[in-house]
Amino acid sequence: MNLLADDACVPLTTMVQDATAHLDVGQQRLNLTIPQAFMSNRARGYIPPELWDPGINAGLLNYNFSGNSVQNRIGGNSHYAYLNLQSGLNIGAWRLRDNTTWSYNSSDRSSGSKNKWQHINTWLERNIIPLRSRLTLGDGYTQGDIFDGINFRGAQLASDDKLIDMLPDSQRGFAPVIHGIARGTAQVTIKQNGYDIYNSTVPPGPFTINDIYAAGNSGDLQVTIKEADGSTQIFTVPYSSVPLLQREGHTRYSITAGEYRSGNAQQEKPRFFQSTLLHGLPAGWTIYGGTQLADRYRAFNFGIGKNMGALGALSVDMTQANSTLPDDSQHMLTTDNRCVFSITNRSMSQARIFS
Repeated sequence: MNLLADDACVPLTTMVQDATAHLDVGQQRLNLTIPQAFMSNRARGYIPPELWDPGINAGLLNYNFSGNSVQNRIGGNSHYAYLNLQSGLNIGAWRLRDNTTWSYNSSDRSSGSKNKWQHINTWLERNIIPLRSRLTLGDGYTQGDIFDGINFRGAQLASDDKLIDMLPDSQRGFAPVIHGIARGTAQVTIKQNGYDIYNSTVPPGPFTINDIYAAGNSGDLQVTIKEADGSTQIFTVPYSSVPLLQREGHTRYSITAGEYRSGNAQQEKPRFFQSTLLHGLPAGWTIYGGTQLADRYRAFNFGIGKNMGALGALSVDMTQANSTLPDDSQHMLTTDNRCVFSITNRSMSQARIFS
C-alpha cells in the first residue's frame, strides 16, 4: 500500500494492490473488493483493552495454619505450629502484596520455646496495558527464559503472562503466520494432525492468517484454498515449537534493576541490571538475547530459534560471562547451548563450556 498525503484523492485500485471497484448504476451501489491482507482484522476472541476492568478497591488476607502435638512414651512432649499470611491491598490499578510466616516450636526436653516471625517478601505492582507489561517495585524474581531466575529487591518492567492470559486463545503461544493468495472469493481451511483448526472465507488477492490456535508442540499445517469455481490450492506450512519461539511480530522482554536478595543474612547482595528480549520473525524464526551487569560480573547472551516443521524445532544460543574475584583475578566463561525438539516429543540439549 502506497503512502499518500492526508488530502490526496486517488482511485482505490491505485492505492491497494488487487483491489477492485465497480459501480452498479441500476442498483445505485458501489461494489468494492479489497484483499484480506490489507484489511484491519480482529483476532478471534479479542477484547479491546479499554474494556478491561482493574477491579474494585479491596483488602484481602489469605492464611494457612497447621499445628500438632507429639507425646512420647518415654517422656517429653513437643508442640509445633506454623502460620502463613498472604495479605494485600488493591487501590485502582495498584496492587500491594505481602507474604509473612510465623513458626512455633517447643519441647519439654529443651528449655524455652522458639517463636519466630519471618518476612518473605513485599511488593507493589500494576499492569501497563499498552505495553502488555507489569511494573513491579519491591521484592520479586527475574524471568528465567534466557538467564536463570533470581530473587531481587528493586524494580522490574516485564512482559506479563497474566496479561497474555487476557489475550484470546488465538494470540497465545507460538503458531506460524499463514500467507497466501486467493484468485477469487475463496474458502480457506487449515488442518493439523487430521483435524480442522481454522476455516474462513477471504476475498480475492493476498491474505494473512495470524490468529491460529496453538495446538500442541508439533504437527504441520495443511492449508487448502477452495476457489469459487471449485478449483483448489493445497500447501503445507511446517510447525514445531520450543518454549523460546514467539509468534511473528510478537515481542517479549524484561528490564530489571536492583540488588540480589537472599534469605541468608551472610550472603552478599550485589546490585545488578538485567535485560532480556525475544522477538518473533517471519518464516518461524525467533531471535533472543540478554545481558546481566554487576560490579564484578557481566554476561551477554544471543540466540536464535527456528520452527523446522517435520524435523522439529531448534534453538541455538551462546552466553559469555566475565567475572572478577575478590583477589582481582579475572575469569571468562563461554557456553554454547543447543536445544532440539523433535516430532517424537523428545527434547535433546547440548551444552559446551569454555573457560
